[in-house]
This record gives sequence, structure tokens and C-alpha cells, in this order.
Amino acid sequence: MTQLIKMTISGNINAPAKDVWNVILQPETYTQWTQAFFEGSYFQGRWEQGEKMLFLAPNGDGMVAIIEQCIPQRLISIKHIGVIRDGKEDTESEEVRSWAPAYEIYRFKENSGSTEVTIEQEVTAEHKEVMIKCWNQALERIKQISEKP
Repeated sequence: MTQLIKMTISGNINAPAKDVWNVILQPETYTQWTQAFFEGSYFQGRWEQGEKMLFLAPNGDGMVAIIEQCIPQRLISIKHIGVIRDGKEDTESEEVRSWAPAYEIYRFKENSGSTEVTIEQEVTAEHKEVMIKCWNQALERIKQISEKP
């Protein structure tokens, strides 16, 4: 079993939680802020509890997940359960079972019209530094999009 490390990134955005929530979850803006991870990223599925989600790169490879919890404008918990390679979902191979499930949790806390966003993600030690760098860039993009007049 691969050891997962929980990393936490947070930032304050001068916009209401509703606006930040929409920037993170709407397809049009999702593709903008996720460029920090992979240019052209997109998702398939619905951000609702119990729903299956696919987080994909332009070539169709990506991650398979389940929305564990969704409280609009407060919390979204994503349980990553597998990968997609060459158009095939893999949730059962030894490689996937070595790390799955891995969680990604978004928390939103609004205070006087601004929103603190905290992202917790479980990653392998070898990916931690890269993920911290990507998340810092992603959070900056979320901030820029959310704060546009």
C-alpha cells in the first residue's frame, strides 16, 4: 500500500462563497483554473453526492471519482477511486488499489463578502511538491476569476 500524505492549501478570495463555488465547479471556469495542473482539463459528471465523476485530460486519460459529500457553497468531498488510460477505467488493478481511495476536499468559509477556500488532498510523497506548486497556481487563478468585476 502506497502511503498517502495529506496536504492542505488555503487562500482568501475577495468574493462571496457562491461566486467562488461557481468558479470552481462550472465547466467554463473549471477548464481555466485547472490549467495549473494540465492544459485542457475538463470533467464529466454532476457535482452531486453519490455521483460518479471523470476528471480528464484532452487525450481522455484521467481520474475516476465519486462525490462523497456536497454541501453547496460550504463543502465538496471527492473520493478518487481509479484512473482512465487509453479509454479504459481502472479501479481494480494492483497499482490503483495501492493508493485508492484518495480524497480531495474543498471547504468554503465566507466572512463579510470574502471567502476562505481550503483544499485538502491526499497525495503520494513523490507528488507532494509538484501538487503544492500546481495548487498554489490554481488557487491564484480561482482568485483572479472570482474577483473579476
